[in-house]
Amino acid sequence: MDIKVGDKLIMKKQHPCGSKEWQVLRIGADFKIKCLGCGHEVMNPRSKVEKSIRSVIRAEDQ
Repeated sequence: MDIKVGDKLIMKKQHPCGSKEWQVLRIGADFKIKCLGCGHEVMNPRSKVEKSIRSVIRAEDQ
């Protein structure tokens, strides 16, 4: 999956704050993503993040 820093991810399940939108801060073996609802930052393995993505909004398109 082609994901770059700055892209916005729409996830299948929502964060406890109610938002499904996350911004990519760092990529590699792990993804560092930030919730756009409350600002919480988490690092998760690439496989877990890629499995839970519904759609990707490119940074250039925003």
